Amino acid sequence: MANASQTSAHSEAPAISSGFITKVAIAVVAIALFSVAISIAGQMFGDRMLLAGHTDSTETFSIRIGQDTLSLEANTLRFAGQRHSGSAERADLYFLWPEMTGYQRGERRRFDDVSLADTLIFVQLSQSTMSRDMSGRVEPIYSYLFDGPAEPGPHGLTLHRLRNDAGYANEVMYTAPRFGQADYAVRCLIAAPDSPPSSGDCQRDIHVGRDLTVLYRFSSRRLADWERIDAAIRQHFEARLGGGAEKSSDSQ
Repeated sequence: MANASQTSAHSEAPAISSGFITKVAIAVVAIALFSVAISIAGQMFGDRMLLAGHTDSTETFSIRIGQDTLSLEANTLRFAGQRHSGSAERADLYFLWPEMTGYQRGERRRFDDVSLADTLIFVQLSQSTMSRDMSGRVEPIYSYLFDGPAEPGPHGLTLHRLRNDAGYANEVMYTAPRFGQADYAVRCLIAAPDSPPSSGDCQRDIHVGRDLTVLYRFSSRRLADWERIDAAIRQHFEARLGGGAEKSSDSQ
């Protein structure tokens, strides 16, 4: 009889205990919360990966370089460490051409796709270390480094080959006369055979403000725009000189 009673009690016991059900429920909730956390973290990390150091913020910083203070937008500054107001030795920027605007998510391919890099202009701002800009250095310096006679160049420019033994291997200088100004001058690397031009294989520097050197680089594919690029760069930074406001913020 005892055995029958025990057998009956055992058969009436639930197949799954309430304690087990509680543990399973806790585990399910924990997994769900973990999944949500992963999803949120993935979205945040993915967004950061998408920006890859860029920002589309138009917050404006007042940056002093040497004797000049400029108001510069966050999305034009290439490096996060330079996106703050105050004194700096230099500032590195980039712009879409021909828009002359900074980073925008809708245009991210033009910043990240190497094949589209010829639509970017790279700029470095620093205190002047030379009394003359590139145009002013043609006659007293570069003319002594020309290798051979001048040749017709593209887009109304004149080509001057630079001497390899003077440290300008595979470089040329293009010049063009300008009314009432020193000749335009830009140095460019000659691309190797079967190699496409790089995004910044031409460079030129100009003086702006009291003591500021604006060195900018662009693709030789854009040489047809040399005059427009030079004017746009000068106008852009002259318009931003003398910025005194500490910060005027916009959303990140």
